[in-house]
Order: sequence, then structure tokens, then C-alpha cells
Amino acid sequence: TPTSKAQGDSVTTSPTEDHATPPSLGPERRDDQPPPPGRAMIFGTGLIGGSVGMALREHGWHVSGVDSAPGVATRAVTLGALSVEGVDPNAELVVVATPVHAAGQIITDFLARPDRRPDVIVTDVGSVKGSLVAAVDHPSFVGGHPMAGSEQVGVEGASADLFVGATWVLTPTALTDPVAYTRVRSVLADMGAVVVALAPSRHDALVAVVSHVPHLAAATLMDLAASLGEEHAALLQLAAGGFRDMTRIAAGQPNIWPDICDDNADAIVATLDLLVDALVAMRRRVADHDRDSLLEILGRAAVARRALAERTPRAQDLVEVRVPVLDRPKVLAEITTLAAELGVNIFDLEIAHSVEGDRGVLVLTIDEGDTEKLLVALSERGYRATSGPVGPSL
Repeated sequence: TPTSKAQGDSVTTSPTEDHATPPSLGPERRDDQPPPPGRAMIFGTGLIGGSVGMALREHGWHVSGVDSAPGVATRAVTLGALSVEGVDPNAELVVVATPVHAAGQIITDFLARPDRRPDVIVTDVGSVKGSLVAAVDHPSFVGGHPMAGSEQVGVEGASADLFVGATWVLTPTALTDPVAYTRVRSVLADMGAVVVALAPSRHDALVAVVSHVPHLAAATLMDLAASLGEEHAALLQLAAGGFRDMTRIAAGQPNIWPDICDDNADAIVATLDLLVDALVAMRRRVADHDRDSLLEILGRAAVARRALAERTPRAQDLVEVRVPVLDRPKVLAEITTLAAELGVNIFDLEIAHSVEGDRGVLVLTIDEGDTEKLLVALSERGYRATSGPVGPSL
């Protein structure tokens, strides 16, 4: 029984339809064994694109690339982020690492090339997914967003280790080719990323809270301090570790943020409204000398912050959940996004296609403590899943 396998990520899915029979993974179009490193192509060789190139080359890939800014791709070759400058129609993996507004046209144009590989897989790194995924709407495209960065700007700050331990969100849809999804997931896991699957709209709502509004808040606070510093020369000299930590992200590249704010305006404004309300409530506590309420919220925040560090389970704490499925689109996105919505981390994923018909098995490795809630949720959606000890690969 051939398999496709990818490791090191957490995923989940939200259902899109009620299944009277188990759903499918889509037709088996080629050998599912993860192929060896091959040819990759990167559009945009700045901090993220350059880091992707370095990480791929470290794993044996041949990486070509281009950048709209003169001399940047040439510099990327010099720094080792690219093997060669230029567009490679024979690339099997294309990564678009450009600003959000430019990505859609680049992806559409590449997929329309008559000389590109028929089995090419395209992904991107943009921090807004809903509008882009809807615009591209192609089975070979897997939307992506690495939750990683640096205060350093451009390819000069690129590093092959940038994504080690970082969360990388993928946004599969009902149209996504399961082979494309599992291949991208496997490549990202090889880079050391922790892969999470979310529906595009869900991603945009959540990233407004944990990325977009924090950046805007940090920039606002930094700008306020800088303005006050013009009147009080000693102010910025007093900026200690806490202030520096909180405002570090304000040093990031400014020119990407107008596009992000345009494309995710609704979610960002809604989150800013919640933050404004929360700050008004905090102001009231301070003004009213409400010590009890102040201690309560500070204590609650401290507990939540310490809980951010996720526990990595021991091997003996892992189980396999096996989900029989039929050969039909949508199932991979449904199950992986369901897991994410439940807070279930998927540490390993395999797709076993049957050679005897149109059935297969999706094998998820998860924390034993999450087994029951995942099985219940799958059962409610018509899947007959089972669980057991982690065994050898299929």
C-alpha cells in the first residue's frame, strides 16, 4: 500500500458537508512516496524568501529565484539563498514570497504557463489568505503563512534556521489537491516548521489577533515614546527590557503593512475595537484604584502567557487515529482543519491509498489526551475513525 507522509505539524479541519459515506482523498495521480529534493523556484528573495531558499538548499534542493528589486536576486545567489537567478519552468515547487497584493497575479501567471511542469505545486508566505486563496482557486495552490520573522530586513537577514520551531499555517480548501498539500507539509516539516491547517477565513481572523494588531500596537507605542522623547531626552534612555521586547516588532519592514491592512481590514478593525475596549477598562481600573480587579486581570494574563509554551509529548504519549475515506476531494482539508479548530496537534500524517479500489486511510499521529474529542468530532461528521498505538509506517 503506497503512502504519502509528512511529519512535525499540527493540523485540523472544519467540515464542509455531511457524509453519508466516508469521504475521499481524491484520485491517486502519482507515486505518493515523498520524492527526493528536487527543483524549487522562489519569487521574492527578501527575508522570508531568502530564508526559504537557504533552508531548501540545505536539504539538497536546486533553488532558482527572481526579485522585482534590481540586484536583490543576484545578492541572494551570493549569500547562498539561491543556486541561480532566473525563472525555472521545470520547478516542482514554487514559493511566492512577495507582498500580498502582488502574489495573486504572480501565482496565476505561473500556473498559466504552457511550459511549466503539469505536477507543479505552488505555495506562498503572505499573512492574509482569504482574498488570495479565492482569487487563485487552483488545486495545485496551497496557501501558506509562516509565523516567523526578524527585525532584520531583506535577504541580508535571511537564515536557514528561521523556521525551526516556528508555526507555519497552511490553508487547504475543498479544491486543494491532497498530494500538493502533503508534499508542501512534508517540505515545511523538513525545514523544522510546525505546520497547522486552518480555513483561509479562520486564519485571517486569528492572525489579526496574534500578529496584525500586535504589530500596529507596538508601532503606536514606539511612535508615542519617540514623540515624548523629543520633549524628555531621558525617556528613551529609560527603555529597559520590557519596553524593548514589546516594541521589537515595530522595527520590521513598514512597506508590507499597508497591503496587509487593506486585505484584512475587517478582522483588524474588529480586533482593534476589542483592544480599545480592553484598554478603556484597564484605564478605569487604574483611575478608580481598583486593586482587586487589576490583580485579577494581571494574574489571568500571566497564567495565559506562561501557557503559550506547548508541551511536546513523549513518544509513548502518542496514538494513531485511522480514518477510512473514499476517493473524493475535500476530505483532507476537512479533517486537518477540524483538528485545528479542536486544538489537536497532528505530529505526523500519512495517506494510505488502497490498490484494491477507491478507498484509503488517513493516519494521524496525535497526543493521547486529544484522542477522545477528535474521535467524537469525526464520528459526528460521519467518519468511522479508530485509534491505537503508534506503529510502523504503512
